[in-house]
Amino acid sequence: MGHEAWQMIGRTPSYIVAVRPLRKGAITDFDVTQRMIRLLLQRVGVSRLNRPRVVICVPSAITAVERRAVTEAAKRAGAADARLIEQPVAAAIGADLPINEPIGNMVIDIGGGTTETALISLGGVVALEAVRVGSFDIDNSIQGYVRREYGIAVGERTAEEIKIVIGSAAPTADEVNAEVRGRELMSGLPKTVVLTPAEIRTAIDEPVTAMVDSVLSCLAQAPPELAQDLIVQGIHLVGGGGMLKGMDIRLSRETEVEVRLVDAPLEAVANGAGRVIEHYESVQAMFMEGGSRR
Repeated sequence: MGHEAWQMIGRTPSYIVAVRPLRKGAITDFDVTQRMIRLLLQRVGVSRLNRPRVVICVPSAITAVERRAVTEAAKRAGAADARLIEQPVAAAIGADLPINEPIGNMVIDIGGGTTETALISLGGVVALEAVRVGSFDIDNSIQGYVRREYGIAVGERTAEEIKIVIGSAAPTADEVNAEVRGRELMSGLPKTVVLTPAEIRTAIDEPVTAMVDSVLSCLAQAPPELAQDLIVQGIHLVGGGGMLKGMDIRLSRETEVEVRLVDAPLEAVANGAGRVIEHYESVQAMFMEGGSRR
């Protein structure tokens, strides 16, 4: 599971299959998701005798059926009760934003499968925009570009490494080229090519533009009073996709509001969920109930 499983992608013998049980923020393999949650619960010392209450962060875009699937998977894995909270809300709590104050707090959460922008005030979501485009789509765009332009097939892990090393949403200082090794489609032989940051920016422009457009759409829904707050407060960027070089620069330029990457972007959602667990009774209103937010 996790990093160990990621290392196996593209390198497994025929009798081992590396599975991603969640795609686009929804369960694609119920059985594997259930096993994964059970394994997580075992790691923190849960047994059949002490069934815990569980809080799960989910994308705002998931349907009522998908929500029930997540709750059911957690309960079957050994949870006594499973409650759902929207990822942007959890991220805002994890980033120490004053979400219970009467001021506008905007969070952009760019995950693997979804990008969500939420404007939060007085403990509730005032405006929300979610699209099923995330970091994995950037990886796919890189794979497609290298295949199309150079006739070379590269794996998911290589595409992610290219994104981390030379990928960017806007031009940045100290840009370097990268050598990429893959399999030439025509001959089937290994081949090396050199990619530039400008090429990768072009390759990933479509998913990045979709993310930026969703942020602009959320800003357009903001009430005038809260929109004023954002000029002072700025916008907070969280999630692994937010760590793409130049993403904050591109968003700041397009929105004309300062966008800041939070201190621990990868952990913000999980940290927020941890605080929700600690104050479980007092945050009941923030949980998603059945098919909709309460």
